[in-house]
Amino acid sequence: MPSVEINIVQNSIPRDHMENTKIDSELYECVKKDNIDEFKSRIQQRLTEKLVTPCGNSLLHVAVSYGSDNITSYLARTFPSLITIQNSQKDTILHLAAREGKASHAIRDLVNSNAFLLRTTNTERNTPLHVAVINGNKEVAKFLISRDPEVAYYKNKTCRSPLYLAVENCDGDMNGILDDLLNQEASIPTEREDGDSLRMLRQGKSPVHAAVKNRIIGILKKIEEAKPELLGLHDKDFGNPLHYASSTGYVEGVQFLLQKYRAGADETDQKGNYPIHLACKEGSVALLKEFLKVIPYANEFINKKKQNILHVAAQNGHGFLIMYILEQDQKIVKALLNAMDEDGNTPLHLATQHGQPTSVFLIVRDSRVYPRIVNDDGLTPYELGRKQSTIAVQRYEGTDETFAKKRQHTDSNNRVEGTEDKPADQNKQDTKKASLKGYGLSDFYRAMMTLSILHSYACPRKSFRDLFPGTRPTQPRKKETKTRIGNLLVVAVLVAGVTFAGAIQLPQLRGNFNSSEHHHEFHSSNITASHKISTTSYSPTDYEGLLYGYLSCNVWAFSFSLVASLSLLMANFSDPNYEIIAVGLSVFMVGSAILVMFAAFIYAVIIALLASHDAWLNNTITVEAFTGFYALVYIFIPWILPNLQGMLLHFFYYKYFLFHFYTYEWLPYKIYKRKHK
Repeated sequence: MPSVEINIVQNSIPRDHMENTKIDSELYECVKKDNIDEFKSRIQQRLTEKLVTPCGNSLLHVAVSYGSDNITSYLARTFPSLITIQNSQKDTILHLAAREGKASHAIRDLVNSNAFLLRTTNTERNTPLHVAVINGNKEVAKFLISRDPEVAYYKNKTCRSPLYLAVENCDGDMNGILDDLLNQEASIPTEREDGDSLRMLRQGKSPVHAAVKNRIIGILKKIEEAKPELLGLHDKDFGNPLHYASSTGYVEGVQFLLQKYRAGADETDQKGNYPIHLACKEGSVALLKEFLKVIPYANEFINKKKQNILHVAAQNGHGFLIMYILEQDQKIVKALLNAMDEDGNTPLHLATQHGQPTSVFLIVRDSRVYPRIVNDDGLTPYELGRKQSTIAVQRYEGTDETFAKKRQHTDSNNRVEGTEDKPADQNKQDTKKASLKGYGLSDFYRAMMTLSILHSYACPRKSFRDLFPGTRPTQPRKKETKTRIGNLLVVAVLVAGVTFAGAIQLPQLRGNFNSSEHHHEFHSSNITASHKISTTSYSPTDYEGLLYGYLSCNVWAFSFSLVASLSLLMANFSDPNYEIIAVGLSVFMVGSAILVMFAAFIYAVIIALLASHDAWLNNTITVEAFTGFYALVYIFIPWILPNLQGMLLHFFYYKYFLFHFYTYEWLPYKIYKRKHK
């Protein structure tokens, strides 16, 4: 068939001034069967351009779809305006030919005469080549590539080029379409001839990224052999192929790209990260090993936030990776450990801020780290840990207003249907609950374990006054200090007198027996004494043990009270600066003496009830005694040692972390190292 030479603009002919007419069934059958004679007779005296199907296909669309070459040639020659018509999806006749896989002589001639069809896009911004690749029609794809090779790089609505689609949808050899696209001679275009920005590969998704995504090393090798320049293309979201391979943990791909495209390791992505940063964010030791094989100066890779690889690993809590980094060259590791980012944060700061106890534990225990470096907010890692733990408690309990407001704002933008019908109070409660969504118990535990680790290794040393804050005056005035000294001295002397008297008058058994008589009974060998002992509910060992306990507590109480008394007397006749220390020491000593004296009293009560057979009385007095002792301890300990509860919590969280770390981090890492020696 002779070529149809026409000169038609790319835009479709406006047809708004006339109503379209639907193609009737008889005419449709003529086109379908390529019955040219009957077709000609049926379209006489009819406006051919206005005949369409319900989806907007013209007669030429239908003819191309069914491969009716005779009718296609007739319509293109007689009604050339049909060539530019697009259906409701903006498909041209070439889109339909590509979809059906029909590259007949009529279609070839039409394309040769109307080259604009090759670059015309539909509603998905797909060119005919996109459609041919998506449908796996090699014959049409090869023909289209031969006519306009640059279209292989055009991007569609999803930023995918035909080359990208060929790689992404590659199943085996993809019927050879990928080879045809790679072997075409066109170079990557930059802009249109008319100067407009080109919708092409450089602005869309790289086909190398598709190969990395599918983890097909054979496709990567094929691309490198045919189009090595593609290895250097940047994806608008994922950087260069080495960035993407690193972020997805594709070790084999990273190995290949480092060999063929070493320069990619020195490039940053949109967020200012190098590929090695993304490898550390992924947490893969195998990936980092590959980078360190070709990069001898890993400490010099700083991202946009001035963070090194240890910053990234610590922030994301990758224990395996941190252990591996810390085993590298000492000079490099020391620089990594103490480097500060744009906010003055070291890796230890970032690990603390993000609640990564494993990272904190590994870093703070390293002898090369300086744990008291302050960031731009003037906080050391320990101070930052205390701040974060306070926030964690508030968020977990729902008292952090800032966090609740942020969550409330987020929830208001994603309001669930039906809340407008609820009462105001109910909506308020639902909002409060929703505001706490996303912060769970695991976050709370991580923050508390982080602080416990820092408390064990990076907590600043505390003075006597810090350990006993309740013992020092808030304002050390002379008059107040003298008053406290006098009051404490009275109590100390009183305790000393009571304990002295208690040593002289030992506790008696209930009944008319003194201690010496019972002592004689316990050591007598006559039958009468043995009979008396056998009828009682106690033994000599019980009595002696209780008596020794009583005497021991009595002596300690007496000693504490005397030390307090002498300290207070010295304070009245010595340097005034000693008075504050004396008061603090005496408070502790007098308080301890009272506690020990009460313990001695409990021993005396037990001894007195030793020979009693009244179970109800014994139990009642015992409960009362221990309740009183517990109350004294509850009042005394927080007053003298207010940090004791916190210390116990730190101990609990630290031991819990150690169990978790050595079970799930340290042991698996040692096994991994042994396997990969």
